[in-house]
Amino acid sequence: MAGEWREVMLSNVCREVRYGYTASATDKPTGIRFLRVTDIASGAVDWKTVPFCEIANDEFERYRLERGDIVIARMGTIGVSALIREHERAVAASYLIRYRLDETCADPRFVSYVLRSPRYWDFVWSHGGGGAVQPNINAKILGKFRFGLPPLPEQRAIAHILGTLDNKIELNRKQNETLEAMARALFKAWFVDFEPVRAKIEGRWQRGQSLPGLPAHLYDLFPDRLVESELGEIPKGWRHSTIGEEVTVCGGSTPSTKEPKFWEGGQHCWATPKDLSALKFPVLLDTDRKITDAGLAKISSGLLPVGTVLLSSRAPIGYLVIAEVPTAINQGFIAMKCDGVLPNVFVLQWCRESMDAIVGNANGSTFQEISKSNFRPLRVVVPSDPVLTSFTRSAGSLYRQLAENEREARSLAQLRDTLLPKLISGELRVTEAMLQIEGASA
Repeated sequence: MAGEWREVMLSNVCREVRYGYTASATDKPTGIRFLRVTDIASGAVDWKTVPFCEIANDEFERYRLERGDIVIARMGTIGVSALIREHERAVAASYLIRYRLDETCADPRFVSYVLRSPRYWDFVWSHGGGGAVQPNINAKILGKFRFGLPPLPEQRAIAHILGTLDNKIELNRKQNETLEAMARALFKAWFVDFEPVRAKIEGRWQRGQSLPGLPAHLYDLFPDRLVESELGEIPKGWRHSTIGEEVTVCGGSTPSTKEPKFWEGGQHCWATPKDLSALKFPVLLDTDRKITDAGLAKISSGLLPVGTVLLSSRAPIGYLVIAEVPTAINQGFIAMKCDGVLPNVFVLQWCRESMDAIVGNANGSTFQEISKSNFRPLRVVVPSDPVLTSFTRSAGSLYRQLAENEREARSLAQLRDTLLPKLISGELRVTEAMLQIEGASA
C-alpha cells in the first residue's frame, strides 16, 4: 500500500446507514422521486426517468437522499451503486441501502469509484450469495468491505481524474441524444409527414424563403403536389416499393459451439441480439464473441460489410444498429445491405418509423419473430434522387458524428477502467495517471 494510505472498512467512513423506504412507485407527480435499483446505471442516476412515490413529511425527512449519499442495491442486481450528485427531492426504495459518508475523512466521489472496482465486485460476489436463486446482501456485510483510503487531497485528485473521463463520456452521450433526435425529426418531417411538400402546397414556403428546418436552397428539391399511390398520397415524382426490392435482406446462423475450430482464436466479429441490448445508440463497434475463418465459412451470409443495418428479428424484435465493423450474425437478425439507392441512414430511420408494421408481420407460437420472407414485402416510399442525396448529406453527417462520439466514449471508458483499480489501490499515482491521459489524448 502506498505511503500515507490506511486500510478501512466501509462502515468506518459512514456517519449514517439506512435501508430504503417501502412504498409503491407511481407516475403521479407527487414531488418526491422514488429511486429504484433499475434507475441506476454506470454509477449515476437519470432523474428524468425516476418515478414518484407518496410519503409523509416526517418519513421523507428520515429517508431523503442528499448530495454525496451513495446508494447500493441489496437485492436484484446486488452491489450496483450510485452517487447522488444532485439535490433532488427523493428517497431510495427498500431494495437500496443509503450510505451517508463522514466527509471529514472520505470523499464521496472517491468512495463511489472504489465501489466500481474489481476488488469491490469480488467482495460482493463472494459475500452476496453468488450463484443463488435470489442473491442478496445486507448493510452489515457491505460495511465490512475493506479498501485503501489515502489522505483527502489525494482522494479528491483521484476522483477528479476519473470524473473528468466520466464527464466527457456523459457529454458525448448527451450530444448523441441530440444528434439522434435531429436525425429522427428530419426523417419524419421529410418522409413521413411530407412537411416540405405540404408547406409548398399550403403556400407557407416560398422560393427564396427559409423556414425552420427548411432552408431556402432546398426549395426546388421538393415537388408541390401529392399524388395517389398504393400507399396513399405521396409526393409527385416519388415512388412506392418494398424494402426487399431496395436493399439486400439476409440472415445469419450459429456455427456449432461444440467445435473449437469455429471459435478458438476467432478474429471475426459475430453478433447476437445480446450485443445490441446494452447499446444506447445505433452504432455497433464490437461484439462479445469472435469466430474463426472456419466458423465464418459455415454462415451463408458471410462477413457483412461496414454500413449494414442490423435489426433484431426476435427476443425481442426491434434492436437496431449500423455495423461499424465487418460483422457476421447469428439467426436472430434481419440484415440489410444498403447496396441500392436507399442509404443506411434512411433505412435505419425507416425501420424505426415502420416498427409497428414490422412487428405486425411477425409470427410464432413460442415468441414473435419477423422472418425474411415476411420482412421483404413491407412497403417503403422511395424519394427522388436529389432529395435522397440531400438527406444523406445531412443525416449522414449527424450519424458520423454520433459514431465518432461513441468510439471516443468507448476509448475513454476503457482508459477509465484501466486506471480505476490502479489509482484506488495506490499502485498508480495521480501524476502518472495524468501523463497516461495526456498521452491518450495526443
